[in-house]
Amino acid sequence: MSFDVRRFDIYRKVPKDLTQPTYTGAFISIICCVFILFLFLSELTGFIATEIVNELYVDDPDKDSGGKIDVSLNVSLPNLHCDLLGLDIQDEMGRHEVGHIDNSMKIPIDDNNGCRFEGVFTINKVPGNFHVSTHGATSQPPNPDMTHIIHKLAFGEKLTVQNVKGAFNALGGADRLSSNPLSSHDYILKIVPTVYEDLSGRQRFSYQYTVASKEYIAYSHTGRIIPAIWFRYDLSPITVKYTERRQPIYRFITTICAIVGGAFTVAGIIDSCIFTASEAWKKIQIGKMS
Repeated sequence: MSFDVRRFDIYRKVPKDLTQPTYTGAFISIICCVFILFLFLSELTGFIATEIVNELYVDDPDKDSGGKIDVSLNVSLPNLHCDLLGLDIQDEMGRHEVGHIDNSMKIPIDDNNGCRFEGVFTINKVPGNFHVSTHGATSQPPNPDMTHIIHKLAFGEKLTVQNVKGAFNALGGADRLSSNPLSSHDYILKIVPTVYEDLSGRQRFSYQYTVASKEYIAYSHTGRIIPAIWFRYDLSPITVKYTERRQPIYRFITTICAIVGGAFTVAGIIDSCIFTASEAWKKIQIGKMS
């Protein structure tokens, strides 16, 4: 007794002599194929592209930094001479540095009447402040003018990722040229650690921040007005993590199978209904259906 493996064929074939092509079926088939192609290309685009997933957790992500944060500052003071300008840094760990000069430049602007300060320095991961002022000058000017434009204030690594819209340079473009020249400016910053992980697993550590500001007239113990631009900061315990992901291949295949199978099934149902209705209408017309 021979064993015929064809018994297990669940996709039985119908002879062409027993099938009937119709114009309606052809039209539905074409529409179905176009629809399947459209959905396939949409899924393929989504599969090739990457998505950014974000999460929040409590931790210090960059433990290898030694408790330091890199700061990049670029600010212009068009009415203050470079010889008078300096950067001071202090924090709750006891750091108090007046006239910080490492990795910084003071560039004369406006015919040497103003100055642009560009600096890269580090701060400790504790509450503190850094400020641009004349505190480190050998002699204080009578009326220092602290009107300014902040071009850049950023912390950590630079992130240039298209799909990540964050406040990495929230003070960029801040214009205080119309302020009172003798006013001090306080910028209160809340720094939020941010991690970006790409498809290869490489992590980049940056920091976003929110800012609130105020202006006021500050007097020294001698009664003189000594304005400054203060950046007072504190760190948030919450870390924001952005992870770059791509849709797994098995999910893409599953979706494509669902699209093809579902579209053909629905098209078959529609064609069957139209064909049945058409046959019934023909029988009514020739009087064979009561």
